[in-house]
Amino acid sequence: MAARRGKPKSQARRGNDNRVPGWAWLLAGVLLGLGIAAFVLYREGFSGKPGGPTPNPTATPPATSSEPAVAPPLAETPKRPRYDFYTLLREQETAVSDRELAERARAEAEAAAKQRAQQQQQQAQQQTEATASAPRERYQLQAGAFRDAADAEALKARLALVGQFARVQTDTINGGVWHRVRLGPYSSPGEAEAAKRALAANGIDAIAVRESGQ
Repeated sequence: MAARRGKPKSQARRGNDNRVPGWAWLLAGVLLGLGIAAFVLYREGFSGKPGGPTPNPTATPPATSSEPAVAPPLAETPKRPRYDFYTLLREQETAVSDRELAERARAEAEAAAKQRAQQQQQQAQQQTEATASAPRERYQLQAGAFRDAADAEALKARLALVGQFARVQTDTINGGVWHRVRLGPYSSPGEAEAAKRALAANGIDAIAVRESGQ
């Protein structure tokens, strides 16, 4: 009976020796975690771009066709007519030589000058007609007035000696007959003044008389 009881104790001791200790499981867990972390870092490639897309090793590239891609046909645009310089010139214009251009310019200048001359002539004619239609002022010089006609004729002869032509006008003024010795007429005040100075230079006094006429 004592030998049977001792035999189970040796079997129990061998069973306890085959059991894995706890620290071994802890170490195995740590190593497994480090391996997983190393695998993840290797997959990311240490690119410094965390959170990027993770390549799918099972993904397959899209199938490509061996035939080249055909672009869709473009809408046909209406053809624009092609204009050539010389063709356009022949259809719409006529080339002008330098000689012809110079002749045309000279003819144009002559026509303009002729037109200006005609306008000036018309203006001068209108001015002349206006002057002729306006009343004209004339001037005479009276060298003396006498009751006796002989005295008047004597003064007229004296004037002739100094180169001045005079005439004797006989008029009735205030009921009496007078013989007046006159020179002129003169068409302008300047002309009358020059004749008056010539008479004064020869000692003959005269007065200027202005009269209006048509």
